[in-house]
Amino acid sequence: MSKTKPLSADEISRLEALIGYEFKEKARLDRALTHASARSAAAGNYERLEFLGDRVLGLCVAELLFSTFRNATEGELSVRLNQLVSAESCAAIGDEMGLHNFIRTGSDVKKLTGKAMLNVRADVVESLIATIYLDGGLEASRKFILKYWQGRATSVDAGRRDAKTELQEWAHARFATTPSYRVDDRSGPDHDPRFTVTVEIPGVKPETGVERSKRAAEQVAATRLLEREGVWQKTSTRD
Repeated sequence: MSKTKPLSADEISRLEALIGYEFKEKARLDRALTHASARSAAAGNYERLEFLGDRVLGLCVAELLFSTFRNATEGELSVRLNQLVSAESCAAIGDEMGLHNFIRTGSDVKKLTGKAMLNVRADVVESLIATIYLDGGLEASRKFILKYWQGRATSVDAGRRDAKTELQEWAHARFATTPSYRVDDRSGPDHDPRFTVTVEIPGVKPETGVERSKRAAEQVAATRLLEREGVWQKTSTRD
């Protein structure tokens, strides 16, 4: 197991600017971005922080949804919550912030692709939330969460079910068949792959999705088909 150097003062400053919060204890920030493969467990990694951050995120997003959608049922709130705190959503927010440039992992983890690497990117976001919580309390972590989750919480996508599940039920009801998914291409380096996936239903024009994991690409393809067929409202931000 290899060891890595702590974050430099410049890296910490850049991270604090991205996060919008200045840490009292810089060592916690260093730990939040360190995977267990990067150095010995005794030196610290983000696993325990991830556990706490997941709970803080869930609380703050549930609070946000409860106050925003005052007439929503428990079922609708649960759908929105599950999507907003999913690994895909957390990883997307981490990518938006550029956190992948600061994550330290061992050489074996750097070779991971697809769902495994998506989980690492998502875990770091949760560990970062825990770090803010421990350093500045619930209000500081809530401020960070609102900055990156509030817009997503009120978007059309946030109230949707899982796209593949929705498409499967629609295809069963409309055509008495099951959608099939085909990987057309896999490109890019191992640390940043791109999967091109096509979803097909007999008698329906196929759709294609491109994403960093096979599962995410399948979701994009399913979403585009649902939107094209008028099952779901099309979002203005989707290509």
